[in-house]
Amino acid sequence: MSVSVEPTSVDPSDPTSADPSAEESGGSGASGAGEALRPHAETAFAAELAGLAAQDDRPRPARWRLSPWAVATYLLGGTLPDGTVITPKYVGPRRIVEVAVTTLATDRALLLLGVPGTAKTWVSEHLAAAVSGDSTLLVQGTAGTPEEAIRYGWNYAQLLAHGPSRAALVPSPVMRAMSDGMTARIEELTRIPADVQDTLITILSEKTLPIPELGQEVQAVRGFNVIATANDRDRGVNDLSSALRRRFNTVVLPLPETADAEVDIVSRRVDQIGRSLDLPSVPDGMDEIRRVVTVFRELRDGVTADGRTKLKSPSGTLSTAEAISVVTNGLALAAHFGDGVLRASDVAAGILGAVVRDPAADRVIWQEYLEAVVRERDGWKDFYRACREVGA
Repeated sequence: MSVSVEPTSVDPSDPTSADPSAEESGGSGASGAGEALRPHAETAFAAELAGLAAQDDRPRPARWRLSPWAVATYLLGGTLPDGTVITPKYVGPRRIVEVAVTTLATDRALLLLGVPGTAKTWVSEHLAAAVSGDSTLLVQGTAGTPEEAIRYGWNYAQLLAHGPSRAALVPSPVMRAMSDGMTARIEELTRIPADVQDTLITILSEKTLPIPELGQEVQAVRGFNVIATANDRDRGVNDLSSALRRRFNTVVLPLPETADAEVDIVSRRVDQIGRSLDLPSVPDGMDEIRRVVTVFRELRDGVTADGRTKLKSPSGTLSTAEAISVVTNGLALAAHFGDGVLRASDVAAGILGAVVRDPAADRVIWQEYLEAVVRERDGWKDFYRACREVGA
């Protein structure tokens, strides 16, 4: 027996219709949800999504809010014919975004793969917001994620009172996305136990979700797809089975190619976070941002920027996301305990915490880097002193 579930009514010309509580906000990413500390992408960038929808005259796949071209423009940024500025959400190769968007327009699921801190979650959220107008159909993968998180669960009060029924069934985010023709997100897929991962095989290949307790199934309606994120270099990884991996089109998100690109990413993201926290403006701290990025890149690559000195790499990933965290924390220190200007003393402790994950091995690597590179580098004396003080 097959049960057909009516999709949610969506007006493709209105990027906020999936969330009645969404309020328009400036394209800068400032909160449009009142006191929400971190509004969802479709709320924070509602004005940009609305501007794109109004200008978008290209074909849209079924139940998509925007055309594939407009989705790519939303992620990569640009200026619309009416002068509306779309801020970049992802700084990287355009072709990567185009392949990801095109995958979602087919019947293939999308797997965003990369080392920690390569903006997999960020890209996933913004893709779902642009395609479906709702980025909240989310399964967070952990070692304890149960099968019910992907399939469905039960309201046990209803189950005990009336037995198995549709009223007692609690749909998962994936099941809701199938019913409504929307995009479901699965974060950290490789952290989910292998037997739970494989629950997705039937969903992705047959586009159905059997409910054997009721003798029914939910069939995915047009517009449904899945975006999963994963990394295969972190601890606690469960490799995907070959059967499941074949159901995904894999797009690898690389680390930023150049220091300038990484500085741009860090400054943009810190600026967005800082405005929501009333922190000092980023331009006053660009020198320190570049310094943090330089340290991270050199230790990550195992060689100084000029290629002259080989370095040992610490155990941590030293990702762009960690650089954003270090700078944001430094801005908070500057705002609350300094003069409001980001300085070397504000970022030194954060860098130490990011680099020295293994107290024994990493501390030796950090000390060698300080003495061999930082100490001898022109214009870095203040940074050297600050790092020595926090590491004493």
